[in-house]
Amino acid sequence: MSELGDIALTAQGICKSFPGVRALDDVSLTLRRGRLTALLGENGAGKSTLMNIIAGVFPADSGEVKLGDEVVRFANPREAREAGISMIFQELNLAANLTVAENIFLGREPVNRFGFIDAAKMNREAAKLLEQLDLAVAPTTPLSQLRVGQQQIVEIAKALSTKARVLIMDEPTSAITQHEIEVLFGIVRKLKTQGVAIAYITHKLEELTRIGDDAVVMRDGKLIGAAPLQDLTRDQIVRMMVGRTMKARPPRTGATLGAEVLRVENVSLAHPDRPGDFLLHDVSLNVHRGEVLGIFGLMGAGRTELLESIFGLHPRAASGTCFVNGNQVRITGPVDAIGHGLALAPEDRKREGIVLGMSVVENASLASLPRFERRGFINEKAERQMVEESVARFRVKTPSIKQIIRNLSGGNQQKVILGKWLATEPSVLLLDEPTRGIDVNAKEEIYTLIHELSASGLAVIVVSSELPEILALSDRVMVLCEGRKTADLPRAEANEESLMQAALPHSVSTP
Repeated sequence: MSELGDIALTAQGICKSFPGVRALDDVSLTLRRGRLTALLGENGAGKSTLMNIIAGVFPADSGEVKLGDEVVRFANPREAREAGISMIFQELNLAANLTVAENIFLGREPVNRFGFIDAAKMNREAAKLLEQLDLAVAPTTPLSQLRVGQQQIVEIAKALSTKARVLIMDEPTSAITQHEIEVLFGIVRKLKTQGVAIAYITHKLEELTRIGDDAVVMRDGKLIGAAPLQDLTRDQIVRMMVGRTMKARPPRTGATLGAEVLRVENVSLAHPDRPGDFLLHDVSLNVHRGEVLGIFGLMGAGRTELLESIFGLHPRAASGTCFVNGNQVRITGPVDAIGHGLALAPEDRKREGIVLGMSVVENASLASLPRFERRGFINEKAERQMVEESVARFRVKTPSIKQIIRNLSGGNQQKVILGKWLATEPSVLLLDEPTRGIDVNAKEEIYTLIHELSASGLAVIVVSSELPEILALSDRVMVLCEGRKTADLPRAEANEESLMQAALPHSVSTP
């Protein structure tokens, strides 16, 4: 460990409660210059809450934060940034109606000698940051045109632009490609040599052997332990996180497949901004009852667009033919899709999966409200019963089904989303990155659920950018590259090398 004089920030005795939830209970933390401290724990452990307090998002109920030797209290994130603390948020904190450059410098726009915003300088500085992060988009691009992974890179650029002394990263690699991860790790190493103290929240333990120095493990709002990473094994970390030993999940085997339930043929999706270009090119797939079909591909391969097209979210731009239970159907929107037994849990749960200002019960019943409607009124008793059963089934950590869903951790929000869609009693479940930003224990719970659902006869299509996850979950794996289908392999023939070869652009060919 570094000497005491290398301390950049300390938090002592931090406590924080939300309605019905004790989020932090007497938690302390030390961040040191030039070192990366990993904050580890399950969803709901309190990691993000602690970081939000340090970054000025909301105040602690008790305890103190010292920046160097000075006790600091921030009323908002702007004050924290001005003091040298910057945070990259897991749930993107960007404005979709502004450009990339405007998002990076929001609230800190450079001005000219007349006091007006110097747009040219702002775009130049943004372009330098984007080049540093190897993101090939113009700084004048509206943020709304970027996919989630690209927006994550913009969030990283925004934090780097502040030249922080303390940099907090909350799941920075959860939605970016392997190449973008390598670029980010290079920047992390450079920042450490410059003396920046880094707090790094992640569920990807394999990352820490490459960039980490120290580890802090939390569980249920309490500090469980802190030590140099070199003194901890993966098994020890996992045991501290979950309070028990976790076993590696073997590859899926022996699934019993039923009749074909969904088949789509020659799905194409026109590019919204480039006439004559396509995001998807004649992609076909099918899935049977009891089958888990994995879809793998790199960022920009068209995985999300394919699920959205099947679900009817691009009725004007998409073309192709869809068959459900052998019958050709026309899906022009989500209502049609739900009516034909399809359900889609989207990649971006914050923007597309939940309504943050609504309660757990309101979110969980949103897609199945017709079940509870009687003569124009909602049968609230039946609605509550369904949601309580769903919360118990998925082990959602919430003090009440009336809790506002924004107060739940990301993993528990995801469980509510899955419960919401299963309440529609679908025959095909489309899951887009279902474990993004979810801890190892919650992942295991979702993996088990997927296998239970498929064993009950549900057809499941899972999009994931994590190869081990695809291989552990799938009966068959389809690969997309630049909008084209490049492989469709049974699990016995699929491995990390074959899937990655099919996912790389040089391997594109007509299957």
